Amino acid sequence: MSGFWQDFRYATRVLGKNPGTTAIMVFTLALAIGATTAIFSVVYGVLLRPLPYSGADRIMAISELSSAGRPSRLADPNFDDFRDQNHTFQSIAKYSTDIASISGASQPTRTMVAAVTPQFLRVFDIAPTIGRDFTPNDNKNGAAPVALVSYGYWRQYLGSAQDLSLSHLKINNSVYSVIGVLPSGFQFPSEVDVWFPADVGGENPSRTSHNYYGIGRLKDGITVDQARGDISAIARRIYQASDEKTDYLLRNGTVVLLQDSITGTVRSPLLILLGAVGFLLLVACANIANLLLAQASVRERELSIRSALGAARGRLVRQFLTETFLLSLIGGVLGVLAALLGVSGLVALAPDQLPRLDSVSVSLPVMLFAFLLSTAVAAGLGAFTAARATRGDLRKGLAEGGRGQAGLQGGQRVGRVIIAAQVAITLVLVIGAGLLGRSLMKVLEVNAGFRVDKIVAMDVSLPWADDPKMKSAQGLFFSNLIDRLKQIPGVRSVGAASALPLTGGLPDGMFLLMTQNEVPKTTDAFGALFTQKERIGNADYCVATDGYFQVLGIPLIRGRLFDQRDGANLPHVAVISESLAHDRWPHEDPIGHTIEFGNMDGDLRLLTIVGVVADTHEYGLDQPSRPTVYVNLFQRPRAVMTVTMLSDADTGSVTSAARGIVRDLDPEIPAKFQTFQQIYSASLGSRKFNVILIGFFGITALLLATAGVFGVMAYSVSLRTREFGVRVALGATAGDVLRMVLGQGVRTILMGVTIGIVGSLALTRTVSSLLFGVTATDPITFGGVTLLLVAVALLACYIPARRATKVDPMVALRYE
Repeated sequence: MSGFWQDFRYATRVLGKNPGTTAIMVFTLALAIGATTAIFSVVYGVLLRPLPYSGADRIMAISELSSAGRPSRLADPNFDDFRDQNHTFQSIAKYSTDIASISGASQPTRTMVAAVTPQFLRVFDIAPTIGRDFTPNDNKNGAAPVALVSYGYWRQYLGSAQDLSLSHLKINNSVYSVIGVLPSGFQFPSEVDVWFPADVGGENPSRTSHNYYGIGRLKDGITVDQARGDISAIARRIYQASDEKTDYLLRNGTVVLLQDSITGTVRSPLLILLGAVGFLLLVACANIANLLLAQASVRERELSIRSALGAARGRLVRQFLTETFLLSLIGGVLGVLAALLGVSGLVALAPDQLPRLDSVSVSLPVMLFAFLLSTAVAAGLGAFTAARATRGDLRKGLAEGGRGQAGLQGGQRVGRVIIAAQVAITLVLVIGAGLLGRSLMKVLEVNAGFRVDKIVAMDVSLPWADDPKMKSAQGLFFSNLIDRLKQIPGVRSVGAASALPLTGGLPDGMFLLMTQNEVPKTTDAFGALFTQKERIGNADYCVATDGYFQVLGIPLIRGRLFDQRDGANLPHVAVISESLAHDRWPHEDPIGHTIEFGNMDGDLRLLTIVGVVADTHEYGLDQPSRPTVYVNLFQRPRAVMTVTMLSDADTGSVTSAARGIVRDLDPEIPAKFQTFQQIYSASLGSRKFNVILIGFFGITALLLATAGVFGVMAYSVSLRTREFGVRVALGATAGDVLRMVLGQGVRTILMGVTIGIVGSLALTRTVSSLLFGVTATDPITFGGVTLLLVAVALLACYIPARRATKVDPMVALRYE
């Protein structure tokens, strides 16, 4: 132990002798370890941290597989078969989510709700802390409406009432009795605050109406593969026995861990970010290794003396390890402090689509990671420096007064190899950042098909209704709302749609081409028509008003939009997108054709196509436009709509006036506001997040690599001062010296660039899923980044080389 403290005190003195160099190394380590720890905290919180449920590794997500092999939600009859016929789950449930306006509590709220089946809580192995769980009787058709609420909702809106018999919530024109409060911290699905039975209104008998997600808890001793095989066998039996063999009927079923289902889409981007920050750490370690080698060369005489006095090689190695451990300890502590700030910034910067952000923190496992990372860095740097510094016979070096020219040249060769590695890693990192940056620019160049600026969006959720009279009342509500909103000063136009572009997309389904004379008399006859491929079309379904197209600036290609001719009791009409017109009527005008799209809203009346509008990118600027059918809100009313206002006035004043109008029309209907610019920016959040972080890592690596090149070249010039003096004395010109030094630097840089290009060609393919409009081998990015890196590195070489040309031969010959 005394030897350790002796090494520690000596390491402190050694590092204190060169405070500038020590500060640079500590700062570099803190930056690299802090960045790596911050990114790892996100990776751990989102991907690795277990879900906060008992036996989370046994909770599965259950999905159907479509004809294309993609996971899809469950149809009611298919879920019933999975539940009743499986042999691998101890509990299984279905759920769906929606936004609802809720009244009856301390104030009306616009709340996320979930419809679930009775075994829902058993899947998570939890029970209400107050009250009771759902029973099978609560889920029967026609049962009295009951609900469970989250702990947060109970505290905020129900006054923490212990007696729930007085707590009732009005949801979708039904009054629900609150029967239980769930434990604090439980919130699945995300952001849901109220849960109620799914099948009180009955089940949908169709096997092609995919409305629910499925979850289940495995029996003890059952593996994921066994459960997947069990569900798959049931799904194949369903397909073989079903008479609904359309593209929307399941082909198979699958089971995955619920955690993987939640985080699957973000796993690849997060791992790419972790790899990128790992490259930054390598560049930082290379810089520190060169600084440590330079310091070790200065201490050659010291090491020779200690060896001559009897110090074993192992003792000297231990001293170097102690010094690097001390460096890494200081850098690691500062890095963790930086990570605490960095995590807050990452969470604020993270896109809305990133799940489990509430689990991201510098937790104990993250702290352990930072400690192990610092230890690994210290061990690697210490072992490398010690191996270089203690090679050969140290006592022979003392007799010669130093290592001699051969030793110095060996040290410089190692330094140049490290620099080449730095350049190679930096090139890979900056090329990756360049590809993502170019992809973002390509996305921004896409013609979205709609305008973004000066639009205020207001989400309004009316109670769900199936009765025709109540639906007619919904249409009248939105008509009155739009008329009054038009009177707000500065508002130029008002419209409404069931969903705005870039907010998650529209529901899709199959429609039928038919004339009025071909309309079947029975539902079974409708089903038979879906087997006639020539009649079937596929499209997204959007409820809208004519003002929606005007507010968003969606051009009318031909025909007309909805107008006063399209009353609620007159023939129903539709407007279709240009891509649907091309796909379904490639050689004729679709205007005047009739379609039936009743499977989307239950209304079997035909729709006459009266107009064609330009395509929009509903699912994202980087996703292709989809064929869409727009129906008239005032002919086919919908409870949940987004009202859009094109306004030249201040957003705050428009929002305040619109909120007052909604309150006047119905005080129990809260509204949510945002600008369309916010929606547009949020849709680009993931790309911006990746570009900003990898760009930051790339720029930092470039600066570190530049500093490394400069440091190695400057150190090399200082060691060769005598040589340059001799060359100049023998007739060498300043240009000769400049070319010699630059030539050495250029060879090192080109070696690193060559390795970096080869590495980039191999590694950038891992980011191909994140690219848009560019390939993983984009020549413009490769060429531009390579030229930039070479130019910066040459500048870093030129400054020391220029200094070498200023050597005075008389001074140099007296050197040492």
